[in-house]
Amino acid sequence: MKVLDLRCTHGHGFEGWFASSEDFETQLASGLVECPVCGDTAIVKLLSAPRLNLGNARAPQGAAAAAPAAAASNVPADPSPEARWMRAVREVLAKTEDVGERFADEARKMHYGETPERGIRGQATPEQTEALLDEGIPVMALPIPAALKETLQ
Repeated sequence: MKVLDLRCTHGHGFEGWFASSEDFETQLASGLVECPVCGDTAIVKLLSAPRLNLGNARAPQGAAAAAPAAAASNVPADPSPEARWMRAVREVLAKTEDVGERFADEARKMHYGETPERGIRGQATPEQTEALLDEGIPVMALPIPAALKETLQ
């Protein structure tokens, strides 16, 4: 596996894992490589030191003991803003109900006490959003990257 440092035109940096450089070029040309934050498919490969993911490689003796605690837990010490944002979006998705195009109706029902309050998410037109805000119903746009809308394989 080749691990490449990539960046979209909006400046979001991320890693991509590919079988080979040719595999990356083929997927890039087909529009299959996209930014996990914004979905942009205009991706560039950044210069970086070669790094290979060798699944059966073993760490030298004593290397595990010398590794910092953050590396041992696979959690970066200071995650990037994009990583923090993705984590927040995943949490919102996990803790809310997707009501789809019924969002404006469901928000009104909760606001006026017709149904119990709960966390919801869905789609609303700009006009529906403005009407909800005019009625004193707080709403917030949350763009969800395409990568989070589908099950990862």
